[in-house]
Amino acid sequence: MPSGTSTVVPPTTGAKRSLRWRVVDIVVASVLAVAIGVVFKLWEFGYEPISAVITLVLPGTQALFGGVWLLAGPVVAIIVRKPGAALYAEMVAASVEALLGTQWGWLTLEAGLVQGLGAELVLALFLYRSYRLPVVVLAGAAAGLAMGLNDTVLWYPGLDAAFKVVYVVSAIVGGALISGVGAWLVVRALATTGVLSSFAAGRERSRRGTRAAG
Repeated sequence: MPSGTSTVVPPTTGAKRSLRWRVVDIVVASVLAVAIGVVFKLWEFGYEPISAVITLVLPGTQALFGGVWLLAGPVVAIIVRKPGAALYAEMVAASVEALLGTQWGWLTLEAGLVQGLGAELVLALFLYRSYRLPVVVLAGAAAGLAMGLNDTVLWYPGLDAAFKVVYVVSAIVGGALISGVGAWLVVRALATTGVLSSFAAGRERSRRGTRAAG
């Protein structure tokens, strides 16, 4: 090859994706988690009357609506796509809820830790590389399972096994639907606004739109 001639190397399509947190990841994860923490607090006012009514039909099914308290982990994880994102988001959101005042006190942080770990475990099993709807639903369900088991141990230790089974199953279903499917829809809605252009979730949405237009 003649000297002085530069060589253009095409980008490698299989380049390894970095799992290291960027500054923008921390900022966006924190802002979203704080906002969802406020939602957690507001949901307390809706959860109480709804759970009072539904338990008259079948005690334990109130856990279906606990899925709202699991949203932070999957939402932030889909966007940031880094190890620890789900756990970080749940802990920050739980901290905000606790600071705003809640009937569960600082045990809210313990709940955030357990629930965040539930979602985190599923994402880790997929090596933090798949954030498709089935994976996110599974992460939400795992967070629901963690919530259900934690609640039956801490808050309902004296109730019978039938109640606990209904409660845990309801928590899993609520986690899958509200935290899993719900988080997926929330991120898709955010992506359409263009605010996620710095993240894979936003770029994926743009590519889908380009293909559809073509």
